[in-house]
Formats: sequence, C-alpha cells, structure tokens
Amino acid sequence: MSHHLDSPIARQDVRLDITDLYCFRGESGTAFVINVCHSLAGDIPVPGFHPEGMYEFKIDLNRDAIEELTYRVTFNDRDADGKQKFTVRRIADAEAIDPHAQGHVIAEGTTDEKVTTPAGVRVWAGRAGDPFWIEPDVLHAVGHVFQDGTPLDLGNWKPERARNLFAGHTVYSLVLEVPDADLLIDEDDNRQVGVWAVATLATDAGGWRSINRVGLPMIHPLFTQYNEDLGNRLNAGRPADDFDTYGPTIIRSIAGAVRAAGTVEDPEGYAMLVARRLLPNVLPYTVGTKAVFGMAGWNGRALTDNAPDVMFSIAANTPIALGIGKESVTAKPSAVFPYVPML
Repeated sequence: MSHHLDSPIARQDVRLDITDLYCFRGESGTAFVINVCHSLAGDIPVPGFHPEGMYEFKIDLNRDAIEELTYRVTFNDRDADGKQKFTVRRIADAEAIDPHAQGHVIAEGTTDEKVTTPAGVRVWAGRAGDPFWIEPDVLHAVGHVFQDGTPLDLGNWKPERARNLFAGHTVYSLVLEVPDADLLIDEDDNRQVGVWAVATLATDAGGWRSINRVGLPMIHPLFTQYNEDLGNRLNAGRPADDFDTYGPTIIRSIAGAVRAAGTVEDPEGYAMLVARRLLPNVLPYTVGTKAVFGMAGWNGRALTDNAPDVMFSIAANTPIALGIGKESVTAKPSAVFPYVPML
C-alpha cells in the first residue's frame, strides 16, 4: 500500500486518509491528484469527502521544504443525490503555511462535474477506480524486513501467484490542474518545485489537526506497517523537520535491512544516503516536464508509475519486485482530464 489505511488516526475516518499523491504534466498545465476514502475499508457510512476537513496541495518553490503556495479544497455536506459542493482557494507567500488564511477563491463546483475557469484552472472530484497496485504477500514481507532487520522471506510465494490487492477497488479522487505559470513565481524562474498533500480535520477548539500527510509514495509501507505509533507521527509535523525528527529511526531501519541482506560494506553509510533522499518527505517535480518515478530519479509521479518496486528496491539495496504491474489495474487511467478512471 502506498498510504492506504496507513495509521490508526487515518483509519478513524477514511475520508481523510490520503491513499496516494500524484503530480504530473497534464493537458494544459500541472496536475495534482490525491485519492481518499478507499473501498478497502469496507462499508463507509457516508463516503466521499469530509465536510469538516481541508484537503491541501502544498508547493515548495525554493527548496526549503516549506510551502510558499497552498491550494486548499473544502467540501460541503452531501446532498440528497450524494453530490458535494466544493471551493478551491489559492494561498500564497507567508500565508501559505497558515491553516486559517483565506487566500483567494479560484474555483467552485460540484462533485462528478468538470470545472474549468477562465484563468485555466481545472478541477474534478468524485468516485474513481484506484490506479495503484500492490501485492499483499510481498508488501507484508517487506514490512518485516525493515521492522525486524531480517532478510526478505517470501516463504512459498512465487511471482506467478502475484495478485493486485486493489483490483476492483475504488477511491474518491480530487484532481486539480493549474497553469504552469501559477507555479513559476520564483524571481530566478526556478522550475523545480516540491509537492506534498495534507488532509486536516477541524477541532472543537477552532484549530486544525493533521490526519494525513503524503509526499513520496511507499514511506509508510516501508517503515510503519508494524509500528503504528510512527505511522501516526509521520502524518503530523512539517517536511522541514522530517530529517531531524524521523531520520534516526529511518536510518536504523534501512541499516538493519541492508545489513541482513549483506549488500553493502557500510550499512549505516548507505542508510544515511537513502534517508537523506527520503527526507524531507516531499515529491520533487520540474514544472512543464513529463513525470517519471524511477530508480534513477524522481520527477513527480504519474498515475501508472511503478512506485512499489522502485521504493522497495532502493531502500533494501536489492531488487524487490511485486510480480505485477499496471496491467493488474482493473480501471485504467486516461490521457485526458481528469486523468483518473472515473466511475
């Protein structure tokens, strides 16, 4: 799982559980996608988006792991037909970090209806097929590698037995596409940005509680399958603090895994290099380019990038493959907006 049902807090209300974050070149600009409310959770009394929550795409424009731009989406309650009205706000500069800042409304609409504004912003939100895939036996075996510091043990599992746990499952997708120029506000015309997404819930005291935070894929499956307290803590805080806060834990887990595999002479040195690559937990992207999430480098993430094989293999310093790929996805993404497999 990339971020599916990743912590006790997220599982309390899956409408705020971000399963995946994507960022890629769209038809007319830069597309951001998050998925929530996975059907794997079972019967969801009120599916969709939480009317007391905020869904935010955070954009770092100067490589300091602090957002200079926030796109915030909020939803109303479901109506009699199950539709929800939504509002998109753009919040820039110093206010981008403030959950109470109002910013400017740039789009409004209703779920299951495509919205295009005169300024070129496009939005779609609604129920969709999950384009992600995972093999459960490999997933759980990898979790033990990094929790226990033991070699990968797949038992009697063989690639021909591989299955996609998410085949036929659904999510609720939020798709936002903005003109590239909206992201190119650095005075040096820097095209490199960092992206993460946050789902927060209003508190009775008038504040906001972070329920889920997502940057790179597969961080939780690697390090928190059997450490739920760490899963909760990774969903809070801010990226700029990630290495100081979580670096020692991540380094220890990676060093244990590669030491057990015997693939490097200096497990701690390798673990430090990988931890520096994983933290801060921010997805890098060069505006205007084709997204690719691969072994050699990360540049955004397309809907069909093979994130599990990439992240498992890099962290373990040994090839780990699920035995399945995008062919196992039952609802296929589209090349046209809103890109996700609408249902």
